[in-house]
Amino acid sequence: VAIRKADLVPPRIIPGAAVQGELLGPQGFLFGDPCPFLFSLSYRRQHLLPHRRRPHRRRRHITIQHSSHPSLYRRVAPSPSSSTGIGPVQSGDPSTQPAGPASISHSLGIINPKLARRSGCGAQEMQRDSGAGDVTPGTPSPTHGGRLRHRKRSSEVISDVNKTNGANLLLNDQNKYKSMLVRTYSSLWMMAGVVFLIYMGHLYIWAMVVIIQIFMAKELFNLLRKANEDRQLPGFRMLNWHFFFTAMLFTYGRFLSRQLVNTVTSDKLLYKLVGGLIKYQMFICYFLYIAGFVWFIVTLKKKAYKYQFSQYAWTHMILLLVFAQSSFTVANIFDGIFWFLLPASLIAINDVAAYFFGFFFGKTPLIKLSPKKTWEGFLGASVTTMLSAFVLANFMGHFQWLTCPRKDLSTGWLHCDPGLMFTPESYDLPGWLPQWFSWREVAIMPVQWHALALGLFASIIAPFGGFFASGFKRAFKFKDFGDSIPGHGGFTDRMDCQMVMAVFAYIYYQSFVMVQDLSVETILEQILRNLTGEEQQDLYEQLGKLLARSN
Repeated sequence: VAIRKADLVPPRIIPGAAVQGELLGPQGFLFGDPCPFLFSLSYRRQHLLPHRRRPHRRRRHITIQHSSHPSLYRRVAPSPSSSTGIGPVQSGDPSTQPAGPASISHSLGIINPKLARRSGCGAQEMQRDSGAGDVTPGTPSPTHGGRLRHRKRSSEVISDVNKTNGANLLLNDQNKYKSMLVRTYSSLWMMAGVVFLIYMGHLYIWAMVVIIQIFMAKELFNLLRKANEDRQLPGFRMLNWHFFFTAMLFTYGRFLSRQLVNTVTSDKLLYKLVGGLIKYQMFICYFLYIAGFVWFIVTLKKKAYKYQFSQYAWTHMILLLVFAQSSFTVANIFDGIFWFLLPASLIAINDVAAYFFGFFFGKTPLIKLSPKKTWEGFLGASVTTMLSAFVLANFMGHFQWLTCPRKDLSTGWLHCDPGLMFTPESYDLPGWLPQWFSWREVAIMPVQWHALALGLFASIIAPFGGFFASGFKRAFKFKDFGDSIPGHGGFTDRMDCQMVMAVFAYIYYQSFVMVQDLSVETILEQILRNLTGEEQQDLYEQLGKLLARSN
C-alpha cells in the first residue's frame, strides 16, 4: 500500500525508543493498526532532527511489519529528561507500549480512512475496535499519559438567542450603562443641532439633508470597496460621485423648480436663465447620465470586469434605495417644516422608546436579524409613539413657522393662513365622566388625526427599514455602516428608518392633506416649463388685452 506524502507526515525517530512493532511518528505520536499488512515508508534524514539541518539529503528505506493499522495514532508522553519531547524514552514506560483497541478507538485522528478499506479491514472490525473499552471521549486513555485530540469543531459561536433562559439582550449586558450614556450624549448634541437649523429656516434644513446624503453615500460607496482593484482603476471612484450628483440635480430640480422660479422673478436675466434650465433640466440630467455610462464602458479593464460591474450595480442601488428616498424629505420641508419635523421626531421617539423599554424590560427577542430588539421594546415604543404623535401635532400646529409652506428659497419670516387643517375643532366629551372632571369639551386639530396615521406607520412599518439594514450588515459581516456618530454608528445607521418614513409622509401628504387646487405659482411653473419665450410674450399680451377689456 503506497502512502502519499500529503497523507502522512514524515516521521521523526526518537533514539532509544522502544516501539515494539509500532512506528513513532511526528512530535511523539505512535502509529498502530488493527489490520495486519506490510507497508513501506520513505523519509528524509533531515526530518530526524528538525532543529539541525543536514547538508546531505540521503534517502532511507525501511520496511516494518505491523500488527495494527497505521492510520490511527496516539501521543507518547515526553520523557522527563527532555522538555521538547524529542529524547530517549524508557522502554519500561507505559506510554511507549502498543496501544490497545480501546485507546486506539479514541486516538487523535485518522490520516486517511481509505487505507483501512483498501487493506481489507472491514467496517465491522473498525467499529468493534472503536467501541471497545469504557473510555469516555474527550478524556485521556488509561493506557497512556498523553492527551487526546478530536476532530476540529466549528468555530462559529452559537447565538445566545437559542438559550432557554432568553436572548442575550441589553438586560444582561455588562457595558449597557456606558453604552447608554454615550448614546444619550450623542443624541442630545444631534437634537440641539436640529433645533438650531429649524430656527434658521427651510434652506438650512435642506443643506443639512444634503450633507447627510453625502456622508451616507460615502459610507456606502466605501462598503464594498477593494483597495487593490481601485489602485488598478484610476478615476473609477469618481464615477460613483458623478452618478450621485447627477441624481441630485435631477431630483432637486424637479422638487424645487417652483421655489427657484419664485426666487428669481425680480431679475429678468436670471428669470430667463432659470426658465431655460427648468425646461431642459430633464435632457441635461439624461445627458450627464449617458456621459457617465460611456465613461464606465470606456474604463472597463480586463480581469476587473466583475468588480467594475458589481460597483456599477451597487452605485445604482444606493441611488435608488438611499438617495431617492431621502430626497422626499426636501419636498416635505418646503411643504411646511411640520411635515418634515413630525415624521422625523416620531422615528426618533420610537427609536429611543424601543431602546429604553428593551433596556429595562426586554426579555423576549423580536427578530433574529436584530438580536437586541425585543417585543417589550417594540410594544412599548408603539404606544409611546402614538401618544407622542397626537400631542406633538397639537403643539407644532400653533407655530406658523412650522406650518406655513415656503414658496421660494429665501430665509425670511413666514406669515400665512393656517387653513382648516390647523384650526382647532371642539368635541364634546361623553356624559359618563365624573362631576369633578371640569372639562366638558376638548379642542382637537384635524391634523392630529392625520398624526395618528403617521405614528402608526412610524411604530409598525418604519422599523422594518432598520431590520433591512441589520440584515444587510449581517450579510456582509460588519457591525455598523460607519463610526461618524459615537454610540450610534454612521449616518446610514441613523437614517435607515427615516428614509422609509420620509417617502410615506410625502405620499400621505399629497394624497390626503394637500388641497388639489391651481395656484399662481403652479400656473407660472407650467408656463416656464412648457412655453417658449415668444409664446410667453404672446400670452402676456393676450392677458393684458383681457384685463383691459374687463376694466
